[in-house]
Amino acid sequence: MNASATAPASVRDAWAALLAGFLGWTLDAFDFFLVVVCLTAIGKEFHQTDKAVALSLTLTLACRPVGAFLFGLLADRYGRRLPLMIDLIFYSVVEVATGFAPNFTTFLILRALFGIGMGGEWGVGASLAMEKVPPKWRGVLSGFLQQGYALGNLLATLCLLFLFNRWGWRPLFFLGGLPALLALFVRFRVKESEVWRKSKAETWSGLGRSIVHNWKLFIYLVLLLTGMNLASHGTQDMYPTFLQRFWHLGVNARSLVLIVSMIGAISGGVLVGLFSDRAGRRKAIVSSLLLAVLIIPLWAYAPQMTLLYTGAFFMQFFVQGAWGVIPAHLSELSPNEVRGFLPGFAYQCGVLIAGSVAYIEAAFAERMSYAAAMAATAATVFVLTAIIAAAGREKRGVSFVAVRY
Repeated sequence: MNASATAPASVRDAWAALLAGFLGWTLDAFDFFLVVVCLTAIGKEFHQTDKAVALSLTLTLACRPVGAFLFGLLADRYGRRLPLMIDLIFYSVVEVATGFAPNFTTFLILRALFGIGMGGEWGVGASLAMEKVPPKWRGVLSGFLQQGYALGNLLATLCLLFLFNRWGWRPLFFLGGLPALLALFVRFRVKESEVWRKSKAETWSGLGRSIVHNWKLFIYLVLLLTGMNLASHGTQDMYPTFLQRFWHLGVNARSLVLIVSMIGAISGGVLVGLFSDRAGRRKAIVSSLLLAVLIIPLWAYAPQMTLLYTGAFFMQFFVQGAWGVIPAHLSELSPNEVRGFLPGFAYQCGVLIAGSVAYIEAAFAERMSYAAAMAATAATVFVLTAIIAAAGREKRGVSFVAVRY
């Protein structure tokens, strides 16, 4: 009777943790992409160029390692739940404050602070979820978790489509207070990770030794995630601006293209994640990135709107398909005792290195077309990242409870 009663409770807890991680990442991405979709409007109000506002995206990305470092250490030392709740409340407050920014300098400071909160959420939320879900479904559920990012992008685009013309950009940031409510869900519905309880470091010095012991893995993960972030941010952050400047699309028309692309992202994340459960993590990542290379001409140089929709869909299908494998892949590669810190901090260090991609693309677009700047960036990044992924290891389906590192 105890076993039968425990199993459903365990399943409910796993789904609650997965939902918390998914919604946390969704709202994180929603807040980030509000700047992306409102970039030209923000620049117009503050009398700034596209390149200057794109710098705010770079600042957000550059500050994410700080959050991953702080909240990741707390997650491995004190558990996953409390740092996750604190982080959710922190970036909610910062996001609401962004809507009140009186000048561009204040706006930049707030976007940097938001980056700290954004950096803290992924590693803590992903470790909590991946430690609870069944190993045989880890890939597909990893894809679901990661596509909270695509859903956040989609929600930001829907706000652009339905609310921007009526309210402008500032009130959209007030919706960023919603993660504070998610913190209540984590408090009352999500249990602490048993994997963490059984393998946690008992002292700060013990945790430090575990981190140092895995320095080679950390360097590899940073290289992999630099490429993955260049692929993602290089095809997303300046894409709305590309649609406006190169295609001369209005708010409604470019919103529809972005919606189609995010439907592709969500589909790809789940399906490629499922494929990785069968064929392996590395094969899924490499295949997706190489197929994305073939989509570049259609994505950047589509001759008419129907093909533009098609290119946008399949570009994000493959890019975010490769990304859908990442939470499972990093969690499996990382030792139990540093899983809250290592994947998240490596992820955000990759973001830091790749964070200037929007600024670089905007700068290149001043000397060539937006299409040429984005196509050249994408082709280079996809190939190099596929090589890095292929050169690494994988531990598909490893049991976190049974394995000691």
